[in-house]
Amino acid sequence: MNIVVIDDDRLVAMSLQTILENTGDIRVVATGHSGAEAISLYGEHKPDVILMDIRMEGMSGIDAGKEILRNYPDARILYLTTFSDDEYIINALNMGAKGYILKQDFEGIAPALAAVMRGQTVFGEKIIGKLPELMKAPEPFDYDAHGITDKEREILELVAAGRSNREISAELFLSEGTVRNYISTLLEKLNLRDRTQLAVYYYTEIRG
Repeated sequence: MNIVVIDDDRLVAMSLQTILENTGDIRVVATGHSGAEAISLYGEHKPDVILMDIRMEGMSGIDAGKEILRNYPDARILYLTTFSDDEYIINALNMGAKGYILKQDFEGIAPALAAVMRGQTVFGEKIIGKLPELMKAPEPFDYDAHGITDKEREILELVAAGRSNREISAELFLSEGTVRNYISTLLEKLNLRDRTQLAVYYYTEIRG
């Protein structure tokens, strides 16, 4: 099994190479230390699996992985990291990575690589415990809980779409003064300062 190892800590990369090559059937064909090197080395060696850190300066492992999969859709990417942050796990899942395991689990690295070669998706024990919660569909935004009416919701969506008060009034057959009043009420209900914050709130808290 040919492997490329990417870790921005050179000592870690060397240690991983030593550990893996002592398992017998694993050959580390190259090591790199950045997202850019990951892309270059994958193209050069076409390894069976690329074992890659996530948090690196410049280009992250996630961004490098996306670029590799864009060029080589069958690439097998196994992430190895000290971080078990939910955002990283979700990104790894969504982008099509074959696994996400923690560096602390040294004994599990070689078996994880073998499992990926067999077509399995591998996650460390701590990661597996988080998956059911992470894979839940997000709860829809509760407009009623914020006291937002259907008309206010309609205006909120138009503000988020970049419509001016004049455009909103024309589209909903309301006066501009009425539109301003609706927006003021929305700002008060959501404890926001201006229509820019209103638009940001819509895309971060409501649309997600």
